[in-house]
Amino acid sequence: QVQLVESGGGLVQAGGSLSVSCVASGRIFSTYSMAWFRQAPGKEREFVASISRGGLNTLYVDSVKGRFTISRDNAKNTVYLQMNSLKLEDTALYYCAARSGTYSFKIPTDYAYWGQGTQVTVSS
Repeated sequence: QVQLVESGGGLVQAGGSLSVSCVASGRIFSTYSMAWFRQAPGKEREFVASISRGGLNTLYVDSVKGRFTISRDNAKNTVYLQMNSLKLEDTALYYCAARSGTYSFKIPTDYAYWGQGTQVTVSS
């Protein structure tokens, strides 16, 4: 069992930057692959990025490649999502998720543990 708590969301202008974090507690953090998903009003939850247990491998949805960076610090039990060049369409509730095993899964049901989410709103 692992508990996840996100923080760092907020309001930012288009073109700006924001970083969100997710702190894990419970089982050993380094045994979990981590991911960020997002969900906008009226839309399905969408995969954003994932990172392997050791942090060496990452995956991104095409729409954020080159703008977002996922990273993790296993000593701090924390995964980060640095978001640059934010667009209006990045507005969503951002969720942190964890799964045992490989990081290459992009479907929400592949992840067993979820945080409560942190709101990111991009304004024009």
